[in-house]
Amino acid sequence: MTASRSFLDEAAALLGPRGLTQDPDLLSPWLTDWRGRFTGRALALASPADTQELSALVRLCAAHRIPIVPQGGNSGMSGGATPDASGTALLLSLRRMNAISEIDTQARQVTCGAGVVLQTLHEAAEAQGLRFPLTLGGKGSATVGGLISTNAGGSQVLRHGSMRALVLGVEAVLADGQVFSALTPLKKDNRGFDLKQLLVGSEGTLGIVTAATLRLVPAVAERVVIWAGVSSLPAARALLLHCEDAAGEALEGFEVMPQASIDAVRDYMPQARAPLEGRHAWHVLIEVVADGASAATLRDRCEAMMEQAFERELLEDAAMSTSEAQAEAFWRIRETVPAAERARGPAVQHDISVPVERMPEFVETTVPMLEAEWPGTEAIAFGHLGDGNVHYHVIAPSVTNGPAWHAADGKAISRRVHDLVTQWNGSISAEHGIGQLKRDELGRLGDPVALSMMRAVKQALDPHGLLNPGKLL
Repeated sequence: MTASRSFLDEAAALLGPRGLTQDPDLLSPWLTDWRGRFTGRALALASPADTQELSALVRLCAAHRIPIVPQGGNSGMSGGATPDASGTALLLSLRRMNAISEIDTQARQVTCGAGVVLQTLHEAAEAQGLRFPLTLGGKGSATVGGLISTNAGGSQVLRHGSMRALVLGVEAVLADGQVFSALTPLKKDNRGFDLKQLLVGSEGTLGIVTAATLRLVPAVAERVVIWAGVSSLPAARALLLHCEDAAGEALEGFEVMPQASIDAVRDYMPQARAPLEGRHAWHVLIEVVADGASAATLRDRCEAMMEQAFERELLEDAAMSTSEAQAEAFWRIRETVPAAERARGPAVQHDISVPVERMPEFVETTVPMLEAEWPGTEAIAFGHLGDGNVHYHVIAPSVTNGPAWHAADGKAISRRVHDLVTQWNGSISAEHGIGQLKRDELGRLGDPVALSMMRAVKQALDPHGLLNPGKLL
């Protein structure tokens, strides 16, 4: 009997027919990443029912030296949840561990399993008059465990921070099967390292997150979404500063999109209605929210804010949502931009950040530079201007061989973008993680001391390299 066969027999006995499968049809959807850039093979797909089963499974994997690739909703952008082509790894799904065990309305926190889908979490919190203040386009498939493991961001980072700021406690299974349990949050705790935060953003390479305690905030009683047209990205930055001064903490989202992105959405989704009649170099999506205590005056405050912006010539045109349906329609355009860009053809996508105040200058400097160096390409930046993170896509010229372009020009373009970001003291990964897509680039451009520290932590917690091998480091 081969070692893998022996492992599979023991794993099947441990997990039962619902917890382990080798059926190719059931495995297939989970072997390719969301972007379609990476496809691998797996020994089997394991779906443990709870932390105890997972702990026993990890101990079994450690005994047989079976690598483990944890996977949430498989909606990541960097190939961080896709196994390699060897077929030796166990693909691990935590989607059965999807219980929301407690919502504490007094403490404004929720404890839930790693397999809880983000949209389900939103609905559960809303039913209690609260909300979980992180959202993104993949909310219907992204899971809590995946969001924690990648330190996900989204459109509300401007006010509430990334996932790291929302995690109050964590439970995780380590590489040897031990369970690290730190679900109970404390306002003050100086007992050494903050180990739960070590797991946030580690992409499953240090431990497998099984549950979390997360911060909730009061439900939105009223919101106003504004669509504005501006002449340039520096003008959008000036509008952002104005809105921050006028709205304070009520300002929850500030997104920017060039006209080309709006055109792409209209081509991809013809039924979408442009919020503004004219064309503008840049479009800005602004969300301002209020709780029950200040809901009655929100619209008046937003109108005053925009009147002042017009008086100061910070924008060219604007439309303010008059209903929740219209607010959702505005956001639907922004959330459709990635799919619309992907439909245009081969492209290399970059999830980058630079210091917030320098983002307009970075985009205006580097876009013409790249387009000149690779004639026929089109560089487009869109996303979360308020936190210095934009999605920086370079679209290929009309080509017939996408894979060949990705392997040649696409790879060279990404290298150039990452060099420029590093020169501007930025990050090559703002919210989507490193995965396998950017692993080599992190090794090339990352601070040697920081990389050495991360490798030391990895070696200490996973000496046999069984947790998500080939990712991050």
